[in-house]
Amino acid sequence: MNAVCIPETIHPSLWRASQLARVRGGTLDTGYAALSAELPGGGWPCGALVELLIQQAGVGELRLLRPALGRLASSKRSIVLIQPPHMPNGLGLEYIGLPLTQLMQIRAAKITDALWSAEQILRAGSCCALLFWAQEVKTSSLRRLHLAAQSSETLFIMVRPLTAAQDASPAVLRLALRPAGDGLTVDIVKRRGPSRAEPLSIPLQPTPVLLSRHARLPRRSVVPVATRDLQAEVVV
Repeated sequence: MNAVCIPETIHPSLWRASQLARVRGGTLDTGYAALSAELPGGGWPCGALVELLIQQAGVGELRLLRPALGRLASSKRSIVLIQPPHMPNGLGLEYIGLPLTQLMQIRAAKITDALWSAEQILRAGSCCALLFWAQEVKTSSLRRLHLAAQSSETLFIMVRPLTAAQDASPAVLRLALRPAGDGLTVDIVKRRGPSRAEPLSIPLQPTPVLLSRHARLPRRSVVPVATRDLQAEVVV
C-alpha cells in the first residue's frame, strides 16, 4: 500500500484544499477565537501581506487589530501607520494599549513615496507592525511589498477599499469588513485553505474614536524620510 502523500512534504507552500494550510512563519493570535479558528496557523500571519477590505475608514479596523497590536506593543518596537485617512486619536490609541512613544506616522504626497517608505520599513524589519491605508495600488506594487514583508517578522496590514476584493492580490489573507450592530461582519475573501461562504460575526468592545478628522496625535519631532527626496514627513 502506498503511503499517503502529505502536500507539505513536497513543498511547504502546498496544502489540501479541504484543510487550512500550515504557516511557515509566525502567527499572532487575533484575540477573537471564532476568527483565529478560521485562519491558517490560528492567527494573523507575520512576514506576509494581509489585506483588510473596508467600505470606509473607521468601520472598526483598528479595534479588530487591538488585541494583536496590544501584544506587539510589549516588544517596545515601533508600530508604523502609513497614510491613515484621518489624524489618529492619541487618547483613543492609549486607551487600547498603544503607547504614543511607539507610534510612527508617515504621510506622503504621492502614493509612490508611500509605497517606497513601506518597502524600506519592511526590508529593515525595524518595526513590529505596519498598517498602510491605500486606495489604488498596482498588483506589481503589492507583490514588491509582499516580498519585502517575507524578509521580516512584521505584522503587515494593508487597508484597502472593499471594491478591491474583485482584483487579484498576492496577499495570503484577505478579509472584507462590514459594520454590524455590536462589531463587524467579516467575510473571508482569501485564505490558504477551503473557501468559507458564511460570514463571521466579530463583536468589538466599544472604544473612543481612533481615527478622527478632529483628533490630535502629539508631535515630538518631525524629520524627513532618509535617503530619498520625498514630499513626506515622519511623526514619531
